Amino acid sequence: MSHRPGKRGPEPVWVLADPRAGTAAQALGIAERLGLPFRTVPLEWGVLARLPIAWPSLMGLSPAARAAMAPPWPRLVISAGRRSAPVVLWLKRRGARVVHCMRAPGSAGFDLQVVGAHDGMGPAPNRIEILGAAHRVTPAALAAARERFAALGDLPPPRVGLLLGGPVRGEGLDAGIAAALGRRVAGFAGSVIATASRRTGAAATAALAEALAPVPHRLHAWGSPGENPYLGILAWADVMVVSGDSVSMLSEALVTPAPIFIAPLGDEGPRHRALHASLHAAGQARPIDDAPAPFVRQPRDEVGRIVAAIHERGLLTDE
Repeated sequence: MSHRPGKRGPEPVWVLADPRAGTAAQALGIAERLGLPFRTVPLEWGVLARLPIAWPSLMGLSPAARAAMAPPWPRLVISAGRRSAPVVLWLKRRGARVVHCMRAPGSAGFDLQVVGAHDGMGPAPNRIEILGAAHRVTPAALAAARERFAALGDLPPPRVGLLLGGPVRGEGLDAGIAAALGRRVAGFAGSVIATASRRTGAAATAALAEALAPVPHRLHAWGSPGENPYLGILAWADVMVVSGDSVSMLSEALVTPAPIFIAPLGDEGPRHRALHASLHAAGQARPIDDAPAPFVRQPRDEVGRIVAAIHERGLLTDE
């Protein structure tokens, strides 16, 4: 049964924020690009969230999170992840339009579903397929970062941006893998601008620093003082090398015009390998074994495409 939408609240858009940062970033990135006021609704899961709930329901939420689901209802709700699908469909029954990212049960009920080409879901009237995943990096943010991190432009070209993650599950990359990748990148770089993630670990970060020592470089270790130059790396790199474990970093690198080389870390599963294959097939990335052979690619603003689809489908109108 559908409910009449009634009076709208001051925020026409709600973002259902999954506790996992990478999942929440997909929904937040879309909302931020819409340019409208939005409310971030943190989701907290109860024990029932583990169940494959395929109908509109709040049963997967903790009591506190359920209490936050109260009118006035929004015009549009944006969510991501399997567990949030029953929640967003429950809000649809209260008059909201819904945009959902990633595979999920009940997908026919979404007004717009955003999936990656690597998900292999095929076409549907309510579905848009993108490369990678939605995220919060924008062309405008990179333009601003180019000014904010202008000092990176003084490093000798070609400037190789290295984004290093770690094990897909857990923390602490093997130091030998980090060192080998660092030596390989240093071998064709004029300079290296690198950042390590929480999952990289201190030992692997130290091994990377030692491997990069022969060339001019900047390495930001996880948790070190000062601003992480992540956006500056994307803005100034002439070539990007991205470890294959991170869907987010690979997706964000697509916004740049730089050639992208994917460096697998060895424990990527079928979904990550499918992502790599989709980027290779689209001419957007190549394996690290092909580096440093240059190739031309066009930047991809996939979140811009999603926002355009929301407007084209009239999901923000009151009609």
